[in-house]
Amino acid sequence: MGGTIFPGKPKRRYRLLDFHPNPLSLTVNAGQEAWPELRNLSRSLAVLSTSCAPSSSVPISRPLPVDSSFVCRESLRGVQWQYSSSDKGTSKQQWNRVGRAEAKRDHIKEAIAFLRSHVVPEGYPVSVSPAYTPYMQWRAVQYFFGGAMSVFTTRSLLHALGVSRKGSASGAVAVNWVLKDGAGRIGRMIFARHGKKFDCHLKQLRFAGDLLMELGAGVELATMAFPQLFLPLACAASVAKNVAAVTSTSTRAPIYKAFARAENIGDVTAKGEAISNVADLFGTGLGILLSKKNPSLFATFVGLSCGYILSSFQEVKAVRLPTLNRARFAVAAQVFLETGQVPSLEYANEKERILFAPWAEEKAVHLGARVMEAFSTPEEFEVTRDLFQKENYLLTYRPSKRRAFVVLKESANSEDVLRATFHAHVLMQVLRQVRHRGKAAEGDNRNMESLAYNLNSQWQSEHGVIKAVAKSYEDVNSLFDTFKEKASVQGWIMAENLLSPGDARVSV
Repeated sequence: MGGTIFPGKPKRRYRLLDFHPNPLSLTVNAGQEAWPELRNLSRSLAVLSTSCAPSSSVPISRPLPVDSSFVCRESLRGVQWQYSSSDKGTSKQQWNRVGRAEAKRDHIKEAIAFLRSHVVPEGYPVSVSPAYTPYMQWRAVQYFFGGAMSVFTTRSLLHALGVSRKGSASGAVAVNWVLKDGAGRIGRMIFARHGKKFDCHLKQLRFAGDLLMELGAGVELATMAFPQLFLPLACAASVAKNVAAVTSTSTRAPIYKAFARAENIGDVTAKGEAISNVADLFGTGLGILLSKKNPSLFATFVGLSCGYILSSFQEVKAVRLPTLNRARFAVAAQVFLETGQVPSLEYANEKERILFAPWAEEKAVHLGARVMEAFSTPEEFEVTRDLFQKENYLLTYRPSKRRAFVVLKESANSEDVLRATFHAHVLMQVLRQVRHRGKAAEGDNRNMESLAYNLNSQWQSEHGVIKAVAKSYEDVNSLFDTFKEKASVQGWIMAENLLSPGDARVSV
């Protein structure tokens, strides 16, 4: 195929020699005379590369012939294009382009590649982390069940509104529907104020949001059984679903960011949403087919909800986050203190608990506590303050509350929060060792619950707690830097953390 491809006034070829280094030791003024030699060199290299190419069973076309007007050659999607110049009897040079298929085209493979380009990030699987594939598989299953469920919930809402009944007032139907949506939006705005928790407790809140989504679906189905209560039930369901939607959208970006390996978060996000939409469409089709057979509404809800929740749990478990929140930090610190090695991203993320309230993990360590919560007497505070003069935090343990308390100073930064949290886990490890020795000394004659916290009375006293804190302080000075170095080697991002301390700060 020939013809003018690029309009305008292309530069004459000999101008290239005026701006590029001359590998043939030619002067700029001799550019026109040297051009035939460059043409001959190009033809020789083309023939040499063809003759030296290794043989292959795949049919590869021979290069297009090189003539005196040859400029360059390019390959694009299995087609080889050769560009040449043409004077056509004028003083202006123009482009000629000739294309030839490099090999016999496989239309099936091209169709598969076309489909992959819509659902798989460019460069997959190298451009994403290994956790991307199982995550998207379970996400597709989740959206499949969600799409099927939406058919039944929508039908229930419409039935409860009376759309299928004769004599329904269209104005009343519209008002009820608007009120339902308005309640959901209000719930979305109220819940959005807890945005920071989405980063710190991403997996737990993501799964809790999916549970809330199914709860909302169940309430929507209940409107069919209680049409007279449509408005309160529909409003409650709308609030639940909108809160779940806030959770889903707020946690989506950090998850996709963890998958991106080649600064391709936009591509990963777009393809992930494409997979979700395709699965949702297939699920909607399944729901339509099931609804035509009028199955038991309760049995359908239970079956689809179980599939939705199970796939949601597996989806969240597949996520591998490189940042340290309290749950993953607790796993990493405990393994390090027991073995001297920091666990990998896969191990800590796998051990992170999903089925518990985000605030439950704060029972062992209260980070950012107030002074009166942490210290029972002013004397205890003063002794601890003198011990932590060089630190931007204070640490103590309250045996009566079975918790370690970290009080942050006004000058505390992210590094200080990380060190304080690590110190708290070291303190808890020291206390566990003391309890273990006390248990061995006491024997098994006492109740196990009392043994857990009351084995050694000297460590339960105020003086004993201060001794334990002083012992842990010595250990932290020798262990913290090693912990950070080994954590960085394992791929943990130590420059930022999601430990989410409280807002209280103390000035001493």
